Amino acid sequence: MPEQRIARTYVMVAVLALITYQFLPEGGWWPTVMQVAIGWTGVAAILIGAHRMPRRDRLPWWLFAAGVFSNATGIGVAAVAAERYGLVDLPTPADPFFLGLYPACAAGLIVLIRRRNPRRDWAALVDAATITTGFGLLAWVYVIAPVNLGDPMDRAAHATQVAYPIGDVLLLAATTRLLRSGGSRGAPFWWLTGSLAAFLIGDSAWVILDNLGDTGTVLIGTPWFSRALESVFLVAFLLFGVAALHPGARAVAGPTDARPASLGTGLLTLLTGASLIAPAVLAAQTASGTVSDGWSIAFCSATLFLLVVARMALLIREVETQARQVRALARSDELTGLPNRRAWNDELPRALERARRDGLPVAVAILDLDHFKSYNDTYGHPAGDRLLKEASAAWHAALRDVDVIARYGGEEFVVLLPAAGAGDGVRVLTRALTATPSGQTFSAGLAVWNSTETSDELLTRADTALYAAKAAGRNRIEVAPNDRAGAAAA
Repeated sequence: MPEQRIARTYVMVAVLALITYQFLPEGGWWPTVMQVAIGWTGVAAILIGAHRMPRRDRLPWWLFAAGVFSNATGIGVAAVAAERYGLVDLPTPADPFFLGLYPACAAGLIVLIRRRNPRRDWAALVDAATITTGFGLLAWVYVIAPVNLGDPMDRAAHATQVAYPIGDVLLLAATTRLLRSGGSRGAPFWWLTGSLAAFLIGDSAWVILDNLGDTGTVLIGTPWFSRALESVFLVAFLLFGVAALHPGARAVAGPTDARPASLGTGLLTLLTGASLIAPAVLAAQTASGTVSDGWSIAFCSATLFLLVVARMALLIREVETQARQVRALARSDELTGLPNRRAWNDELPRALERARRDGLPVAVAILDLDHFKSYNDTYGHPAGDRLLKEASAAWHAALRDVDVIARYGGEEFVVLLPAAGAGDGVRVLTRALTATPSGQTFSAGLAVWNSTETSDELLTRADTALYAAKAAGRNRIEVAPNDRAGAAAA
């Protein structure tokens, strides 16, 4: 297919470009030109891929393209500003371009998440907030808080320096929420998340190097190390393009049915690690002899505690909902939606006890579709299933509001007729017989409770009457004889 050929060609060109970049000579403009070219190639791939998608699915990819273009262009702007004008102190003309990546990609992720999950998933939101809060504390303690905002002349520089970790936290929050969303998780989804992870890894590496002081400066000045670190961002550019050009990219924004957020081993480990960041930071500062971020750690710990409690509440609610669903499924027939044999066996003794207490009659009938095996053999099992569903629905509509119909097994159904004698029971069942769809009929045996027999004995009499109806030619209702003492009047 043309789409697959384009995607494969792009991957080969991308790999070749990355390899070529590793062997470019130090100094001069070639490394910068190559970085910008790779970034813009990724933008072109994103736009081509988005153009092949339905119009409503293009917006998040356009936003991704804007973010990558802004960041890649910043590389060229930074080189020109440094080489031609000596602008290397923050803020540089390139910083707005570098920072443009974060809001654009975060906006694209938000749109993508809303398209994938039209309904709000509170469990996924709590998980994303937990992870973001934990790692956000690291950004605050080791990057944002150490910045001195006291010098008015340096506030623009300080604000620029702080904007990068804030952008990373924003991107982390959106990426985490995307990973907790439903929807397609094919190759384009993982290429996309891999690209975002590469950006976060690259930015984190710069932060760590900056905190290492002179050691970090030496590493950045090492050609092979600097080239490897720059390649992380180039990989991020190219992975965006790979995701967009993949034939399955249009499914990334496809909606999905709401589903409960699951807690796998990987997610549970990540949530545990994020929750332990606050006490770990406190332990590290206590060991150093100075707790300089006590209020921040306390606030983060309280937030994480409340998020964990909220997640537990959501899990408990989810378990309760599933338990109710399991109970409902255990008492209903999967095909017809009627109560099943288990529910019937629970209901009948209670109905007999109510009739005994109130002194009212109660009747039970067993219905069996006539010639159902022949119908199945002639029209097939799917048609037989449709007949069972349609017939049970028609019978249910023909019964009184107080009556209960359940599927007893196969093509057999049982009907509970409270406050009904033989005459009332026959009239109700006659309406049901007339309502049977597709020109089909049923045979029925009706038994009226005699106030002394058990539920099993009552069903046995109804079953005997059913066999009598079949023996008499089917398409009829037979009433079981009731000659025991205390029989209820019809």
